[in-house]
Order: sequence, then structure tokens, then C-alpha cells
Amino acid sequence: MALVPYEEGGGWAARQLHSPSATFHFASRTIRLQQDWRRLGVAAVVWDAAVVLCAYLEMEGIDLRDRSVIELGAGTGLLGIVVTLLAQGSCYCLMGTKEPAGVRALYSTCCARVTITDRAAALEFLESNVQANLSPELRPRAVVKELTWGKDLDNFPPGAFDFILGADIVYLEETFVELLQTLEHLCSERTVILLSCRIRYERDLKFLKMLRERFSVSEVHYDSSKDVHIYKAQRGSRKDDF
Repeated sequence: MALVPYEEGGGWAARQLHSPSATFHFASRTIRLQQDWRRLGVAAVVWDAAVVLCAYLEMEGIDLRDRSVIELGAGTGLLGIVVTLLAQGSCYCLMGTKEPAGVRALYSTCCARVTITDRAAALEFLESNVQANLSPELRPRAVVKELTWGKDLDNFPPGAFDFILGADIVYLEETFVELLQTLEHLCSERTVILLSCRIRYERDLKFLKMLRERFSVSEVHYDSSKDVHIYKAQRGSRKDDF
């Protein structure tokens, strides 16, 4: 997410954004995140699009075992944390929950490899949330890295990811070209891109048009209560199941 400070306002939604923390329940775990609107603006609060995408991944039971996943514009880290936990749950489900800890550790090698990215100014904050919500065994599976769209691509192998995830990262028109460049670099023929967003402005529709010029795009979910859409994109005409 871009680091754009917002002015304080009134109302329930503003109070939620200005709260110093937020709590969620996913993957049979309670996740407690720090927020810091004053210091980092939109990069340091949880947006509905992230919550909706987390719920979608959990409800659909998308198989994340032994998958390489990258999140763009991670902000507070909620989505990357949930992906790591869901993959752990899938692995343990295969073997049951009564195995000794040592055996469970061996099976954890099938869990997802999750790269959680944002701009440099947000990394310390992001890392603290990730570390606070993952057990010591899972922390090596989730790596926090700097990624400024279109500028740090040499630090990421081209086409190396099975899933690319983004929640509410489509809102600044000046970032659209760099975001698309980043998606194309990270994406292979097998990659599934999932973007969760609220369509607020005409420019958001412009981004979707630009995305469709480069990828096969379909809407896979709409949460009417939060007015959030989830779009799936793949290279060419591919429309694979998860």
C-alpha cells in the first residue's frame, strides 16, 4: 500500500481506522494487529478488502500446501499472516493433530512459502505484526521483504510464484503502470493472481481494463455487505481452478 497519510475524521469507520489495534479470527486463531494511522496512513490500518480476501481463502478451502505465495502492499500483514496459518492448517489436517511435535515439524515442510511485501517505510511495522502472530515454527515460512512496484523487481525471481495476492492496492492511478509491470514480472503461466478491492472511482475501472489487456480476468466473489470484489487473473486465456 502506498504511504498516504489521511486526515482524521468522525464516524464509526474513522474510529476503527484510528484504533491502535484490530482483532480478527481466521484459521482457528485470534490475530491481533497493531495499527498506526498517524505515522503511516493507509499502510498501517486494516481495510475491508483484506478481511474479505482472507475469508474467501478460508471458506473456499483453497489448497496452499507447498505453494509459493507473494502479497503486494501488505500493510498490516493480515493477509500474509492468514495465508501462512491456513497453509499450516492444511498440512496438519492431512496427518491429524495427535502426532508428536517433531513429526508435525517434518510435515510443516509442505506448508506455503509466503513472501509479504511493502515499501521500505512500512517494513518495520509490518514485520512486528507478522512476528507477533506467527509461532516460532511458522515464522521461517513467512518472509517480509521490501518491494516498491516496478523498482525492486531484480530482487524477485521472475515467474516464481503460484499465487500473487493484493488487497485494496488499486486506488492510486499513478501506480497502475508499475503495479502491472510487477504482476507481469512475478507471474508465470501457472500463477493465479487474486486482487480484492472496492470500486470507488472511475480510475479503478480503468485499472481493470488495463489488467484485462494483459491477463485473463474474472470476478470470483463479491461481498455485498462490504462492497468488495475479488478478481482472479491469469496469463493468456487460462482459467484454471485453484
